[in-house]
Amino acid sequence: MSISVEEKIAHLPFSPGVYQFKDRGGNYLYVGKAKKLRNRVRSYFQDSKNHDGRIKLMVSKIEDVEVIVTDSEAEALILENNLIKKHQPRYNIMYRDDKSYPYICITKGRKPRVYPTRTVVRDGSKYFGPYDHVGHMRRMLDTIRKAFGLCTCAVSPKMVDKSRGAPKWHSCFDDYLQNCSGDWDDEVYRETIEKVERLLSGKTGDLIRDVKDEMEIASQSLEFEKAARLRDSMKSLEKYNQKMKIVANKEVHRDVFAIDVDEELGEACGVLFKIREGKLIGKFNRFLKNIEDWPRSVMMQSFVEDYYTGQMVGAIPDEVYLSDSMEDEDPLLEYLWEQRGKKVPIHVPQIGEKKHLIEMAITNARLNLGERKLEKQKAERDRIPQAIKDLKDYLKLDHLPRRIECFDNSNTQGTDPVASMVCFVDGQPRKSEYKRFKIKTVTGADDYASMKEIVKRRYSKVKKEKLHAPDLILIDGGKGQLNAALDALEEIDFRDASDVAGLAKRLEEVFLPQQADPVMIPKTSSALKLLQRARDEAHRFAITYHRQKRSKRTVKTGLTEIDGVGEKTAQKLLKAFGSVDQIRNTDAESLQKEVGEKLGEKVYRYFLES
Repeated sequence: MSISVEEKIAHLPFSPGVYQFKDRGGNYLYVGKAKKLRNRVRSYFQDSKNHDGRIKLMVSKIEDVEVIVTDSEAEALILENNLIKKHQPRYNIMYRDDKSYPYICITKGRKPRVYPTRTVVRDGSKYFGPYDHVGHMRRMLDTIRKAFGLCTCAVSPKMVDKSRGAPKWHSCFDDYLQNCSGDWDDEVYRETIEKVERLLSGKTGDLIRDVKDEMEIASQSLEFEKAARLRDSMKSLEKYNQKMKIVANKEVHRDVFAIDVDEELGEACGVLFKIREGKLIGKFNRFLKNIEDWPRSVMMQSFVEDYYTGQMVGAIPDEVYLSDSMEDEDPLLEYLWEQRGKKVPIHVPQIGEKKHLIEMAITNARLNLGERKLEKQKAERDRIPQAIKDLKDYLKLDHLPRRIECFDNSNTQGTDPVASMVCFVDGQPRKSEYKRFKIKTVTGADDYASMKEIVKRRYSKVKKEKLHAPDLILIDGGKGQLNAALDALEEIDFRDASDVAGLAKRLEEVFLPQQADPVMIPKTSSALKLLQRARDEAHRFAITYHRQKRSKRTVKTGLTEIDGVGEKTAQKLLKAFGSVDQIRNTDAESLQKEVGEKLGEKVYRYFLES
């Protein structure tokens, strides 16, 4: 007999650890960490009234709870991050990495290699970055080569073609090719790699001072060749250091995190500025998705914890600054203390230099979200729905019907004749381009003549003003209405500008010009459903306009002829009593309650005497 979720919760320990919620099918819903597992897990089920809709929905799906006890919150933090990456639970904040960032990798082993990569492999290698631009990474690699004479090509000794003395698949500098084979003395190689790591960690000032001391010692020892090499190294490092942007008044190591949220896009962007010795040595951003109903404090915590528990973090800074406070900073504080050996303070600055850095990071995040939104809009514009493609095939059209303009008439026994045109672009209504027409030249209920008039008026204007012609003109009706539209287009020499079709309602037949038999599109086809949607929308729009026009005429002939009653008062009476007939049969007292004693008496007397 299986144990229920409630029973499991009752027996959970008051220890730090990670909890995992699963649904009936065993799929991971959410992974979280806790200082006290029982209290945290129980809170999801006890405080449901305080939860937002997203969490309530998640709780309703929970069928199983699994926990892993850890020795500390810091351990729980690492484990939580690994499990989220592994299982990608539905209700955790996730990351959308649409590009792979460049890194500089230092491999493990007796003689590590230093090379550029976009792939992070968990094999014990050290990764420095990520670099927001490949040019910044290349400048760093160039500095490493010039300062230390170390090869930084993305090849290993195994990839060298011995017959040619060159790499098999990558260009490599001839001057450094020999270093791929690791001919250097082990001690010299180890010392060089240590210097490279210090440079990549942003400790350039200290490194320059140490290289200068080495140069002076070599010079005093009459090792002039070594001193010359160290002098060249120092110059390369100084040149690189001068190009770095100074953003702090003192030589401090600082990480600055900021997030910005775009509700319409449904994503957030996190930005990190890495400041070492007061200089901005790098920045990168990540997009956060699955953020619906999550507060900024949770998003910030997810972004910062994911970074510091990842493999690309590099050296832990002296201090961390955030644009928004985290929901619970204790696990991260404990983790950073363990990694660095001393406390790393976390602050949300309110004024001064640090606040300015936060604002600069937020601006970068906002720009990234703007670019992301433009990319998404462009992708939507470029995406052609299957219904559009199918419609072109079924009707054998010349062009994809991405823009459809559909026409319909409406009248009641020949009175108040009106018409409408609706516009669909890529299968979606574009209401800003809907048009309404008051029939001007037709007397009585003549659908053919009315259709001819509005089609002629519409495309005469399109032609005159050089507006965008539709790919498909859709007429609500059969052959008669279609032919009337074609006559109108012929008269204004617009016939070849667009494809034209008529949709008859009775059997949902599609009529095409110069084709005797209608096209029967399968009833389940999305192409036919698109035509039906356009036709029904045009009908709805025409009917609405017709009713408005008829209502105004009724008001004018029935109420506004009364002295003192304008359209506003007439509409108020109609809203209160429903119709002119109801107003006619209403007593004076009720009328006076709506429009006042004097005017109510006038209305009552008007209908009494008429």
